[in-house]
Amino acid sequence: MNYRGTVIEESLEDTSVLGRMKVLGSKVVQATPRHNTPWLKQWTLDTVEIEEDEMASVAEAVCASIDRRHAGSWYADFSNERNHYVIFRGRVFLIDRRDKAQYDEAVRYGLSIGIPPHQLDFSNDLMA
Repeated sequence: MNYRGTVIEESLEDTSVLGRMKVLGSKVVQATPRHNTPWLKQWTLDTVEIEEDEMASVAEAVCASIDRRHAGSWYADFSNERNHYVIFRGRVFLIDRRDKAQYDEAVRYGLSIGIPPHQLDFSNDLMA
């Protein structure tokens, strides 16, 4: 099962990592105060798909590519029917989508580095 997610191009120091993903679509949105990125005027959102057997190495590449100057503002996440990768600069969480405790750990980490709580709401991703 392939993984899908959205990558914000402006979150990456090295956008060449996008070449390891199938870009299904892109859209540009105006950055708002709720985005918590006042240094940006826009976000470029790429909806992507990643082959299951490539996901672990792509996760590490994304982890290393997240903008280090603003690392507390960014994460990326990709999921399939079973698992969810939540990726911060320097830390990758591989979450079983049935395990709330694993989500809670990723959320605690995200909050500790400054990600706004509303951006870490994975309640729709938890499977029963």
